[in-house]
Amino acid sequence: MKSKLLASIIIATTTLGLSGCVLNVGDHKSAKNHDYWEVQQEKNRANLTKLSMGMTKEQVLVIMGTADFTEAYLSNDGDAKQEVQVYFYRTQWTKGDGKTTKDECTPVVLRDNALVGWGDSAYKQI
Repeated sequence: MKSKLLASIIIATTTLGLSGCVLNVGDHKSAKNHDYWEVQQEKNRANLTKLSMGMTKEQVLVIMGTADFTEAYLSNDGDAKQEVQVYFYRTQWTKGDGKTTKDECTPVVLRDNALVGWGDSAYKQI
């Protein structure tokens, strides 16, 4: 009887102790997460200044890292088909909704694995 009572007390104490544990995964509104996005955006803006026209895809990805969004397609310019890839990197925060959207990103455009431009002007040209 005493062992059952002791087990019940331990279970009740453990349950009460664990009920106060909360895991916060965060969002844009928390100061810590906002600092992360701010640092990442500044890093991406700084990395964009290191890009040069004609760089290979591998060189671009070494400098820029993983993109927030990507797009790719084959263009038909006459008989020649060209592979076009667009990488979007977060560079500005426009809304505090907790999600990264393309309007908060700068596009980096590659054609046949060579950098042909970045920014809205380059994106509109494809």
